[in-house]
Amino acid sequence: MNLHEVMNKLKKLGNESTKKVFIRHGAKEPFYGVKIEELKKIQKKIKVDQNLAMDLYETGNSDAMYLAGLIVDPSKMTKTDLNNWAKKAYWYLISEYTISSVAARSKHGKSIALKWIDSPKENIASAGWATLSTILVLQSEINITANEVEGLLDRVSRTIHTSLNRVRYTMNGFVIAVGSYVPSMTKKAIKTANQIGKVNVNMGQTACKVPPAAEYIAKGINRQKKKKAT
Repeated sequence: MNLHEVMNKLKKLGNESTKKVFIRHGAKEPFYGVKIEELKKIQKKIKVDQNLAMDLYETGNSDAMYLAGLIVDPSKMTKTDLNNWAKKAYWYLISEYTISSVAARSKHGKSIALKWIDSPKENIASAGWATLSTILVLQSEINITANEVEGLLDRVSRTIHTSLNRVRYTMNGFVIAVGSYVPSMTKKAIKTANQIGKVNVNMGQTACKVPPAAEYIAKGINRQKKKKAT
């Protein structure tokens, strides 16, 4: 499939109900409101197509940008590519999910995420924290050392409540990821979760809530135990 064919397909799959939901969460025109399950069906047909992924992302259409993240080859993404994608990720579905998934699976994941979290721009900083979390969840070969994790947890504890809105959300997610996927740091993550307490994030016109870190770490540990038992 080429760019024209994919964009026509996305237009046909557009759903007004989905579009309204995405708008409440921060999406903006132009986009069609394609359900993610439908985007994954297109992904199965295309599989991996680097050139098409790059073209789709450049449309600025949220549906196309999300699909781009599904069909891209992370190993071919340069730092320039990743920085460009992060800058253009204008709402959290792209910055905290598409970008984090692609960056975490690239060879630049850790180094670029550590730079992103210093950005004064909300979408880039939140992408950085989400990428670090994804690296931990994937248990990637791109290791984040125990010392680095400890330092990042201390940073969260010191700065989360004065950070930008979505950055607070992804910092909280990082604490959960550490506690759930880095056994040597679980106690430290729980301590950090208790120190930061309730994290207030403006979720817009949605019913979404910020997950309590300590509670979610406990759930994550239980899931890991169940997996090992089966």
